This record gives sequence, structure tokens and C-alpha cells, in this order.
Amino acid sequence: MKSDIGQTMYDWACDLFDIPRSLTGDGVRRTLHYLGRRMSGLDIHEIPTGTPAFDWRIPEEWNVDEAYILTPDGEKIANYDDNPLHLVGYSVPVDESVSLQRLQDHLHSLPEQPDAIPYVTSYYVRRWGFCLSERQRRNLEPGTYRVVIRSRLQPGHMSYADTILPGRSDRQVLFSTYICHPAMANNELSGPVVACALARWLASFEERRLSYRFVFAPETIGSIYYISQHLDELRRKTIAAFQLTCCGDRRTYSFMPSRTNDTLADRVARHVLDCHTPDYDAYTFLDRGSDERQYCSPGVDLPMVSIMRSKYRKYPEYHTSLDDLDFISPRGLRETLELHKKCVRILENNARPRARFPCEPQLGRRGLYPTLSTRGSGQTVRTIKNLLAYADGTRDLIEIAETIGVPCVELIDTYQQLLDKEVLMPSPQIGKEPNKARQ
Repeated sequence: MKSDIGQTMYDWACDLFDIPRSLTGDGVRRTLHYLGRRMSGLDIHEIPTGTPAFDWRIPEEWNVDEAYILTPDGEKIANYDDNPLHLVGYSVPVDESVSLQRLQDHLHSLPEQPDAIPYVTSYYVRRWGFCLSERQRRNLEPGTYRVVIRSRLQPGHMSYADTILPGRSDRQVLFSTYICHPAMANNELSGPVVACALARWLASFEERRLSYRFVFAPETIGSIYYISQHLDELRRKTIAAFQLTCCGDRRTYSFMPSRTNDTLADRVARHVLDCHTPDYDAYTFLDRGSDERQYCSPGVDLPMVSIMRSKYRKYPEYHTSLDDLDFISPRGLRETLELHKKCVRILENNARPRARFPCEPQLGRRGLYPTLSTRGSGQTVRTIKNLLAYADGTRDLIEIAETIGVPCVELIDTYQQLLDKEVLMPSPQIGKEPNKARQ
């Protein structure tokens, strides 16, 4: 029985969910090693605290042994072991008794979502704090509370991982995702598990025309450091890039374009969404919020887009404990993976076809014209003739597909058939530049 890749990805997310992650620390390492056991060739890197990355420096490493609050009657609440969201990210060590009034200055909750634990961080300002549900916070009684945070904030390393799957060409498609959020499924784990499944699928190809780069890094500082080390190579080789985030629910699809909104990646992603899930929510780069901020920034200018399900910041469970394993599903993950596979297939096969002969070729003697009229046979011939009508060497398959009203993943089969029958001439691969307007 064929395995369900959606269920496999969901099982990976279940395995990873309880690992506490942050910008740095052992949780990130455990996550990367887990992924590395499921995809070949993943190289894990350790970057020392203080290492410069453009205008930034790698922060201190943060690990937590335990953290909790003891109520006046001895009940342990906001326990990090129960849910790492209870502790404000990068909280400094504390072990002291405080009044409820003082404790309130260090508590975070969401009055509009009384049962949710918020996700709060303080990466670059030293402080401590706890997060709990508004309902629990309202029930706190006056008295003395003991606050215990046994954390280690000290020079160490930031961990990230990458791999390259080489193809015949050194021109690359980049897939980037982040591994720095604790206990969240859609906003955190859906990206890495889809990236892992996509890398495994690409690794199974007997041959790849393009090369593929996968990056798993802490959001913002991780991508900034990665770009600082690979900028020239990324700019020289990358023809399309995708940020994998928020891939797992089934409420909607969302699209985040690149900053310039006109790259090959923009065209491929929009075409796939328009053909296969046309009711998606389209955003502009003004709505950005993930690592496309870095990859598309001036001076970097990579062609990065995002095909998402419910977009970050746009669903009520975002950055709360409600973004849990019940919010994502095997089907949601599988469907998002399939859309990215369609993008890959188009990128692998895109070309600017050119007809070999003036006027229409004789299709019948090449076995391209049906000898028996059946439902669908007329459409097949129309697709062939329409492709040939626009095969002038100036239009790529995406533009032709949109002109003649056929999904590009379907037109690819027709294109290959016409190449095999020597009706079309082989054409150069599509390069980095967007399809420029014809004069």
C-alpha cells in the first residue's frame, strides 16, 4: 500500500512539536538532527555568538532547564515543561518571591482569547516573563508567588542547516524555512516538514535539470547570516525562491509575492494558484512578515515568494497555543506540498518553444491527429495547434499556457510530445530574468 505523504509529514510534526525551540539552543539542534535523519545530505552548521552578519551579530545561546511559578498555595503554574510558550523567549534566570502586583508586570495574556497562551519573546533586551491564558490570569489570588527560571544565556552558537541537490545546471531554486518557534504547528512546523518532504521527492529524481538549495534557519537572524555568507552565489545562481511557512491548515490558500512582483517565481506561483485553487487570498509585499523580508531586500533582490495556507498574522490562532496539531492536518500539508511540486515541474520544464516548420505541420503522419473521434480528442488537437500557434521562441510555456487556457503542468506533456515528434525545436532553458515584454 502506497504511504500517505500527508500523514508522514503530520507524524513528523507530532514528533517535533514538544521540542522547545528558540533562535538558538539545544532544541534547534535536536530539530535539525531529526530532519537530517529523514533527508540525505543535510549539513548542520554552528555559528559562534558575536559573529557579524551585516548589521547584526549572532546572539547568545539560550537554553532552559526549568521554569514555573508557584502560587501562594503551592500550585505550580505556567510550567515550561507543560508548554514552552509559558516562558517569554530568552528570559534571564530568576529565583525570587514576588507579590502578585509585581508579578503582573511580568505576565502576558490575551484578553480577546481567554483560553490561549500567547507567544512572546525578548531576544535582544534582557528581561523575564511568563505567558498564560487570560482565564488563568484572572483567577490569580493576592499573595506571594515564587518565580523560578533556570535558564542559561551565555556565549554559544546559532545552529542552521542547508543542503544542495545538484542538477545538470548550476542554476538553483531556493527553498527556505525557519526552525525557531516553540509549540506551534502551522506557523512553525508545517514549513520544515513540507521542505523535508519536497527535498526527499527531488532527491528521488533520476536526473534534475536545475539544482535545488534548502535552508533551515532561525527566522530573521538565521536568514540574514546565511545571506551574508552566500550573497554572491545566491544572486548569481537563484532563478526562483520560495519561503515555506504556514503550510498546514485547510482554511484557505495565500500568496505573498516578491518585492518586485514580476519574477519567474511570481509567475510560476500565481499560475499554479490560478489554475488549481483560484480562490486564494492575494497579498502584496507590504504584507510581508517572514524571511522574504531578507531575501527580497534591496542589495539582495532574490526572487522569493510564498505559497501558504492561512497567512501568518491573519488567523486568530497565530502566535498562540491554539496553533497546535489540531489546527493542521495531513491533507492540508499534502495539498500544499502538491502545489510546490507543480511549481517545481514547471520550473524544470519551462522553455520558449519554437516551431520547426512554417505553417501547420502534418500531424496525422506523426500520430498526433486522432483517427477516431472521442470525447476529449478534439481538445487534445486544439491544445497541440494552439501551442504551435504561439511557438515563436519569444513566449515561454507559462505565458502560452495562460494564453490558450491550459494549466502549464498539462501543457508540459504536449510540449514534450511535440519535441519527441520533432515538430518543435529544442529551446534554451529559461534563465533568471522574468519574461520581458516583446517589442
